[in-house]
Amino acid sequence: MKQIHVKKGETLQKSGDPKSKVYVVISGLLRSYIIDEKGKEHIFMFAPENWTIADSANPKDFCDFFIDALEDSVVHVKDKTVDNKNNTQLLYNRIDVLQKRVIMLMSLSAIDRYEHFIKTYTDIAQRVPQKMIASYLGITPEALSKAKGDKMRIL
Repeated sequence: MKQIHVKKGETLQKSGDPKSKVYVVISGLLRSYIIDEKGKEHIFMFAPENWTIADSANPKDFCDFFIDALEDSVVHVKDKTVDNKNNTQLLYNRIDVLQKRVIMLMSLSAIDRYEHFIKTYTDIAQRVPQKMIASYLGITPEALSKAKGDKMRIL
């Protein structure tokens, strides 16, 4: 495992790259996303400090996601293997977060999605633009503003 320094805006992985890596964030913030056929970004996951971000579980597949730095970051880079308990635990943690995300997208209202986002990523809301949060939640920036307004009226 090697440690690298990544500048804000730097891309670690592009869709279509062979043999993606596993990235463990020591400091900073990464994201994974796709770009659809219309050129629109769809954020899949954020990775703040002490989070792991990667692509497909199969190390032989080509990458689906772009992974880039939203802040200057320090990252441990690992080859994809499942030969030790630490990698297995990181994979379980990642699957847990992603499973909850899929359930959220299938069943929750915009305000509930936003509340889930705040609980999952406690300090990211102040670190990324609102349009990225909206992309992650699968809603428009306008719907996010409305959900946040509705949340404030409830409180």
